[in-house]
Amino acid sequence: MINIESTIFIHRPIQQVFDFVSTPENDFQWQYGTLASIRIAESIPGKGVSFKSTSNFMGHRTQSTFEVVEYETNKMYQFKSLTGPLSSLTSYSFENVNDGTQVNILIRINLITLPHLSEIIIGKTIKKQLRENLALLKNIMEIG
Repeated sequence: MINIESTIFIHRPIQQVFDFVSTPENDFQWQYGTLASIRIAESIPGKGVSFKSTSNFMGHRTQSTFEVVEYETNKMYQFKSLTGPLSSLTSYSFENVNDGTQVNILIRINLITLPHLSEIIIGKTIKKQLRENLALLKNIMEIG
Protein backbone atom coordinates (compact mmCIF):
# COMPACT_ATOMS: atom_id res chain seq x y z
CA MET A 1 0.00 0.00 0.00
CA ILE A 2 1.17 3.50 -0.84
CA ASN A 3 0.26 6.43 1.45
CA ILE A 4 0.88 9.96 0.24
CA GLU A 5 0.17 13.03 2.37
CA SER A 6 0.47 16.71 1.59
CA THR A 7 -0.76 20.07 2.83
CA ILE A 8 -1.16 23.39 1.09
CA PHE A 9 -2.31 26.84 2.20
CA ILE A 10 -4.49 28.81 -0.21
CA HIS A 11 -5.22 32.44 0.49
CA ARG A 12 -8.93 32.17 -0.35
CA PRO A 13 -12.09 31.58 1.71
CA ILE A 14 -12.78 27.97 2.63
CA GLN A 15 -16.12 27.89 0.77
CA GLN A 16 -14.47 28.94 -2.49
CA VAL A 17 -11.66 26.36 -2.18
CA PHE A 18 -13.99 23.55 -1.09
CA ASP A 19 -16.47 24.20 -3.90
CA PHE A 20 -13.73 24.23 -6.54
CA VAL A 21 -11.91 21.10 -5.31
CA SER A 22 -15.08 19.06 -4.72
CA THR A 23 -16.44 19.67 -8.23
CA PRO A 24 -15.12 16.87 -10.47
CA GLU A 25 -15.73 18.93 -13.61
CA ASN A 26 -12.94 21.30 -12.41
CA ASP A 27 -10.31 18.54 -12.16
CA PHE A 28 -8.88 19.09 -15.64
CA GLN A 29 -8.06 22.70 -14.69
CA TRP A 30 -5.67 21.78 -11.88
CA GLN A 31 -4.79 18.09 -12.17
CA TYR A 32 -2.10 17.41 -14.74
CA GLY A 33 -2.98 14.41 -16.84
CA THR A 34 -6.72 14.74 -16.26
CA LEU A 35 -8.44 15.24 -19.59
CA ALA A 36 -12.03 15.29 -18.33
CA SER A 37 -14.13 14.43 -15.30
CA ILE A 38 -17.90 14.33 -15.20
CA ARG A 39 -20.57 13.21 -12.76
CA ILE A 40 -22.29 10.07 -13.96
CA ALA A 41 -25.78 11.37 -13.15
CA GLU A 42 -26.92 14.94 -12.73
CA SER A 43 -27.03 15.40 -9.01
CA ILE A 44 -26.08 17.81 -6.31
CA PRO A 45 -22.63 17.25 -4.80
CA GLY A 46 -22.55 14.89 -1.86
CA LYS A 47 -21.94 11.42 -0.52
CA GLY A 48 -22.81 8.66 -2.99
CA VAL A 49 -22.22 10.75 -6.12
CA SER A 50 -20.16 8.95 -8.77
CA PHE A 51 -17.98 10.48 -11.45
CA LYS A 52 -15.82 9.28 -14.34
CA SER A 53 -12.40 10.63 -15.12
CA THR A 54 -10.34 10.25 -18.27
CA SER A 55 -6.63 10.88 -17.81
CA ASN A 56 -3.12 10.07 -18.85
CA PHE A 57 -1.26 8.00 -16.28
CA MET A 58 2.34 6.96 -16.81
CA GLY A 59 1.98 7.34 -20.57
CA HIS A 60 -1.33 5.50 -20.88
CA ARG A 61 -4.82 6.87 -21.34
CA THR A 62 -7.04 5.57 -18.55
CA GLN A 63 -10.65 5.82 -17.57
CA SER A 64 -11.69 5.46 -13.95
CA THR A 65 -14.92 5.63 -12.01
CA PHE A 66 -15.02 7.11 -8.50
CA GLU A 67 -17.61 7.36 -5.74
CA VAL A 68 -17.78 10.11 -3.13
CA VAL A 69 -17.73 8.32 0.25
CA GLU A 70 -17.49 11.34 2.58
CA TYR A 71 -18.76 14.84 1.94
CA GLU A 72 -19.10 17.48 4.61
CA THR A 73 -19.33 21.02 3.24
CA ASN A 74 -16.17 23.04 3.92
CA LYS A 75 -14.66 20.19 5.96
CA MET A 76 -14.18 16.88 4.11
CA TYR A 77 -14.28 15.53 0.56
CA GLN A 78 -13.30 11.89 0.09
CA PHE A 79 -13.71 9.53 -2.84
CA LYS A 80 -12.65 6.00 -3.74
CA SER A 81 -11.97 4.36 -7.06
CA LEU A 82 -14.50 1.84 -8.30
CA THR A 83 -12.73 1.07 -11.59
CA GLY A 84 -9.45 2.00 -13.21
CA PRO A 85 -5.77 1.08 -13.04
CA LEU A 86 -5.38 1.84 -9.31
CA SER A 87 -7.42 1.01 -6.24
CA SER A 88 -7.38 4.31 -4.34
CA LEU A 89 -8.95 6.40 -1.61
CA THR A 90 -8.37 10.16 -1.75
CA SER A 91 -9.23 12.48 1.14
CA TYR A 92 -9.24 16.27 1.25
CA SER A 93 -9.85 18.04 4.55
CA PHE A 94 -10.26 21.80 4.80
CA GLU A 95 -9.51 24.21 7.67
CA ASN A 96 -9.81 27.97 8.14
CA VAL A 97 -6.29 29.26 8.82
CA ASN A 98 -5.04 32.88 8.88
CA ASP A 99 -7.60 34.37 6.49
CA GLY A 100 -7.28 31.46 4.11
CA THR A 101 -7.73 27.72 3.74
CA GLN A 102 -5.42 24.87 4.62
CA VAL A 103 -6.06 21.79 2.51
CA ASN A 104 -4.77 18.45 3.80
CA ILE A 105 -4.59 15.60 1.32
CA LEU A 106 -4.19 11.88 1.96
CA ILE A 107 -4.05 9.39 -0.89
CA ARG A 108 -4.01 5.64 -0.25
CA ILE A 109 -3.26 3.37 -3.18
CA ASN A 110 -3.34 -0.39 -3.42
CA LEU A 111 -1.71 -1.94 -6.48
CA ILE A 112 -4.01 -4.94 -6.64
CA THR A 113 -4.94 -4.10 -10.21
CA LEU A 114 -1.32 -3.30 -11.20
CA PRO A 115 0.78 -5.83 -9.27
CA HIS A 116 3.56 -5.81 -11.89
CA LEU A 117 4.42 -2.16 -11.23
CA SER A 118 6.75 -1.06 -8.47
CA GLU A 119 5.23 0.71 -5.45
CA ILE A 120 8.33 2.90 -5.33
CA ILE A 121 7.93 4.08 -8.93
CA ILE A 122 4.17 4.61 -8.62
CA GLY A 123 4.61 6.40 -5.27
CA LYS A 124 7.29 8.77 -6.61
CA THR A 125 5.25 9.49 -9.74
CA ILE A 126 2.10 10.30 -7.80
CA LYS A 127 3.95 12.40 -5.18
CA LYS A 128 5.53 14.50 -7.91
CA GLN A 129 2.21 14.87 -9.71
CA LEU A 130 0.46 15.85 -6.46
CA ARG A 131 3.03 18.58 -5.74
CA GLU A 132 2.55 19.96 -9.27
CA ASN A 133 -1.24 19.73 -9.00
CA LEU A 134 -1.31 21.58 -5.67
CA ALA A 135 0.96 24.34 -6.98
CA LEU A 136 -1.39 24.76 -9.95
CA LEU A 137 -4.45 24.73 -7.67
CA LYS A 138 -2.93 27.43 -5.48
CA ASN A 139 -2.07 29.52 -8.53
CA ILE A 140 -5.58 29.20 -10.01
CA MET A 141 -7.31 29.98 -6.73
CA GLU A 142 -5.13 32.92 -5.69
CA ILE A 143 -4.51 34.60 -9.03
CA GLY A 144 -7.47 33.50 -11.16
